[in-house]
Amino acid sequence: MYTDISYFWEGSKRYHAASFDAKKMFGERIQKISTDAGFSCPNRDGTKATGGCTYCNNKTFNPFYCSPKKSITEQLTEGIAFFSKKYKTQKYIAYFQAYTNTYAELSVLKAYWEEALKMPDIIGLAISTRPDCIDSEKLDYLQKLAETHYISIEYGIESTKNETLKFINRAHSFEESCAALQMSAGRGIHIGVHLILGLPGESHDDMLNHAKIISELPFDTLKLHQLQIIKQTIMAKQYSENPNQFHLLGLDEYICLIADFLELLNPKIKIERFVSESPKNMIIAPDWGGKKNFEIVAKIEKYLAVHNMFQGKKYRTED
Repeated sequence: MYTDISYFWEGSKRYHAASFDAKKMFGERIQKISTDAGFSCPNRDGTKATGGCTYCNNKTFNPFYCSPKKSITEQLTEGIAFFSKKYKTQKYIAYFQAYTNTYAELSVLKAYWEEALKMPDIIGLAISTRPDCIDSEKLDYLQKLAETHYISIEYGIESTKNETLKFINRAHSFEESCAALQMSAGRGIHIGVHLILGLPGESHDDMLNHAKIISELPFDTLKLHQLQIIKQTIMAKQYSENPNQFHLLGLDEYICLIADFLELLNPKIKIERFVSESPKNMIIAPDWGGKKNFEIVAKIEKYLAVHNMFQGKKYRTED
């Protein structure tokens, strides 16, 4: 149990901010440039299921320049041109984000990854994928790349409860998530995890239990997302037909949940994101008044300070 804040990471922040460590690692601003390589998912193409994750609509996070009709080079060139107008000096990471970006033969993946790394100012890769779509051969290759480049692999775990994973049609188990993290650890690859808070059927205690469970797993950064009902998804149809099946978190409730979650979380885990910021015209619910990411983060930081809460304060209190 931690009883003071002497281990804090950046000024007055009461959580381990991934952005602070990134500044120390790179020495300058780094921008991720999203790409869409045209992959599918095993719960979309019938390999394990059909329809995909019930909450998923990739239009919520694919920038205007992303299209599998364009080459990786074209997408990155357009993305760099866009961000270079806002930030004059920086390097870039090619972010393979849409769908499952290890869901292909290694020879196919290598062609995409190597094309990205040949571009000037691209210093590494961030690869978003599912825990059931990785193997030792792919990890061996990424480990080799990590000797000369920044390599990150992000796993969509979403929940530690198999009942929830089944309901949202992930078509993989939490045990497979644990196995993927163990297989990826110790290779010099940066490992990230995605988790959704507020999924149907999960109580406040269930969500706090996620913090306890993932605290013992080998990964570096955590992206937290609030559940949003997005247009043109299976979940939108479920919500329309049976809204009582969902308890959508209000903003104040979510802030309290995040604070409680952080207190139980291993302080070594870096927080990369607290909320999902989907286009307002695609959100059915909940309505948070159009608050931007930075505004919500500021509210979380204020809540932590007012209540003297910080990441890891109750970590392993049972010991």
